[in-house]
Amino acid sequence: MNKEELHLRDVIRIINKRRHILLVFLLSVVVLVSVATFIMTPLYEGVTKVMIEKTEGGDLTGSYNRSSYDPIFHETQFQLIKSRAVARRVVNILSLEENYDALIGKTVQKTSPLRFFAMELKALPERVRNLFKSDEDSPKNDAAESSKKDDLAKIISEQILVRPIEGSRIVNISYLSPNPELSALIANTTAKAYIEETLEMKLSSTRNSLQWMTKKAETEAKKLRQSEMELQNYMKANNIVTIEDRMTVTPQKLSEINIQLIRSQSRRKELEALYSKVRKVGRDYRAATTVSAISSDPSLQAIRAQIVETEKNIMELSNKYGAKHPLMVKVKGDLQVLRRKRNQEIDRLVESIKNEYELAQANERSLRSQLGSTKNEALLLNEKFIQYGALKRSVDTNRQLHDALMLKLKEKSITEETSPINLWIVEKASVPLKPARPWVAVNLLLALVIGTLGGIGLTFFLEYLDNTIKDPEDVEARFGIPILTTIGRWRDSEKGLDQVVLNEPQSQFAESYRALRTAIQLSFPDSPPKKILLTSSEPGEGKTTTSVNLAFALARSDNRVLLIEGDLRKPRFHKLLKLNNAKGLSSYLAGVADSQIIQKGALPHLAVIPAGPIPPNPSELLASNRMKMLLESMSKEFDFIICDSPPLLPVADTRILCRLFDGVILLSRFGVTTYEVLGRSNKLLDDMGARRLGLVINGFDAQKSGYYHQDYYYAEKPKDSPAAS
Repeated sequence: MNKEELHLRDVIRIINKRRHILLVFLLSVVVLVSVATFIMTPLYEGVTKVMIEKTEGGDLTGSYNRSSYDPIFHETQFQLIKSRAVARRVVNILSLEENYDALIGKTVQKTSPLRFFAMELKALPERVRNLFKSDEDSPKNDAAESSKKDDLAKIISEQILVRPIEGSRIVNISYLSPNPELSALIANTTAKAYIEETLEMKLSSTRNSLQWMTKKAETEAKKLRQSEMELQNYMKANNIVTIEDRMTVTPQKLSEINIQLIRSQSRRKELEALYSKVRKVGRDYRAATTVSAISSDPSLQAIRAQIVETEKNIMELSNKYGAKHPLMVKVKGDLQVLRRKRNQEIDRLVESIKNEYELAQANERSLRSQLGSTKNEALLLNEKFIQYGALKRSVDTNRQLHDALMLKLKEKSITEETSPINLWIVEKASVPLKPARPWVAVNLLLALVIGTLGGIGLTFFLEYLDNTIKDPEDVEARFGIPILTTIGRWRDSEKGLDQVVLNEPQSQFAESYRALRTAIQLSFPDSPPKKILLTSSEPGEGKTTTSVNLAFALARSDNRVLLIEGDLRKPRFHKLLKLNNAKGLSSYLAGVADSQIIQKGALPHLAVIPAGPIPPNPSELLASNRMKMLLESMSKEFDFIICDSPPLLPVADTRILCRLFDGVILLSRFGVTTYEVLGRSNKLLDDMGARRLGLVINGFDAQKSGYYHQDYYYAEKPKDSPAAS
């Protein structure tokens, strides 16, 4: 079953339950921060305000425009202020290596023991190295002074703070020191040293730039002259005057030749196909007239028309005259002449087609040859142009670079005294009257916040690690087991909980057992269970105590109750109820005793069967048929049978008994039984088909649970004592 969402009331309950841990953690953090704050050395802060502006030269007239905010530029300036170079200038300006005792010595005297110990610990490695150095290896005086300056510069650079004022170009340069005079002096000197370092860097950069640019301009002038000579010599050697125009015309010429070649190829293919067709016809003049190129000739068409007309005359004359008539002979002669004339015309046309085909072939060859030569010319021209272009680009590049360098050189020589940064000391640091560190109020507030949040986090972490049963509703939500009742934690060290229903019937503990009795009777109102087995997951969870008190509670309501000690391994009934354990359940199951094993209890309606002597084979005895017969016979005489049993997980006895009873009550102990153990026990009962009546939580502590923390019964807090198991 899915767990419900965590509500605000659950958060409050967890915090309230572990409020002692929260308070201890909060108090510890506050005490530690308070102690650390009050033993810290008071540090005074000297603050100098400096305005930093970046300017950009607009022209050679000296006018400048203020640039917009540049975070990279400003961060660079901040790092420069904190640099060792500026710190060394401060050391030199103040002669700190000579005035160390007068200035730095006061600082060391005012240092707190904690800070002094940290400083000494940091300087310990250097002192150890100096102990092992020989006289020959000792540095000279100049080197020693330089090392001392570097150490002082390192101290100053680490203590300098740079903070820009938001929305302005003003920067606060501050220095923290236990000596208020020294803090103001270092802050003012750092601002002055920063301005001097910036100007020195600018002048040095300008001088280096002019020297480099002068040498570079001379080098580029030589390169320009050399490249111009190479270009001129190449143009003379290759007779190149108008190469750009030729590079423009040649592609157009190639394109035109390509177009003519394509047309010539098409024409040649057409004539080739026509000539091939005519050759196939050969001397077959009648078939030749079917070729469109021949039949469409006007001369041939005229001859063919004459032939048709002559043939028509022959047909008309043949109807009047015979074959040898002079007119017939004349007309037939004319027909023969026309046919020869037609054949001659066809031969002429065939020869014409052949000539056109051969001419097309020659034209195609000529164009192809012209195309090849033009391509070779273009390739040669292209190679020349590539070399010419490379030389010309080299000349152009060298000329541009030379001109740019000359322009920059002249501009730099004019504007070398200008600075790209405007620096002003807006306000000098004054000697502080109050320490700036530590921030007592802020530290205490942070301690409260961190302590509270850390304490809450610790309470939830401990709650997460605590996987034992504490919340009845959580158990029901996880496993679906109804909670029959919760038995509070017994706190009276002089009295036991074993017979509280009998000895203290008005106590809240007795009321809890009566609530368990009522829950059993109302759980199944039509057929309440008569045979009830009590078990737990592991030893020490209160089975015996709960069995005895439940039997007392049922017997007090005028029910005939039989209490059976089903735990044949570690029986306790005879000790709690002061019974004779010479005979009991083990004796009956082993067949050495009869039903006279029943003994009278402390109440009139209560009977008890003790465990008897401890047998070597408890599981085999409980699994025998005599146990089933005993329960069936006792069910007729008693209204309820309450049976205590061994723990469910360690041994198999309870798994045998649970099938013989109408219902099983599972017991657990608050803060001891884990959810994993309870889950395994619950699964075992389900696998065996046991009828679960519900769960009883023993040793319930309402204050630790945070659940019923306002219950009246949990108001008193006597000394704790563990409840009997």
